[in-house]
Amino acid sequence: QLQASGGGLVQAGGSLRLSCAASGRSFSRSSMGWFRQAPGKEREFVAGINWSGGITYYGDSVKGRFTISRENAKNTVYLQMNSLKPEDTAVYSCTGSRFDIDYVPLKQLEYFYWGQGTLVTVSS
Repeated sequence: QLQASGGGLVQAGGSLRLSCAASGRSFSRSSMGWFRQAPGKEREFVAGINWSGGITYYGDSVKGRFTISRENAKNTVYLQMNSLKPEDTAVYSCTGSRFDIDYVPLKQLEYFYWGQGTLVTVSS
């Protein structure tokens, strides 16, 4: 089980921190990711992190503004979002790989566990 939280309404230029708390199994050896889906658009990759936190990847549209991190002791992954733009408005979902892997999948089909999303709305 993955539960995302931290979404809300923020003005452009503001910041939000999303959290993804896992339960039911340990994800300490899984790669984790964040995807988002805006109304009328396909789900897109936002950020991913390997089990140790030593490898991270970001979608081109969020590079330099978003930071993914994790606390394995808390079975939690975070997404710090700074300099938010109206085009960042979307439902953000966290996801985890099924197996213990040491690379970061970029495609949603490579992930297995999905949580309910949290809505982020950025006003102009």
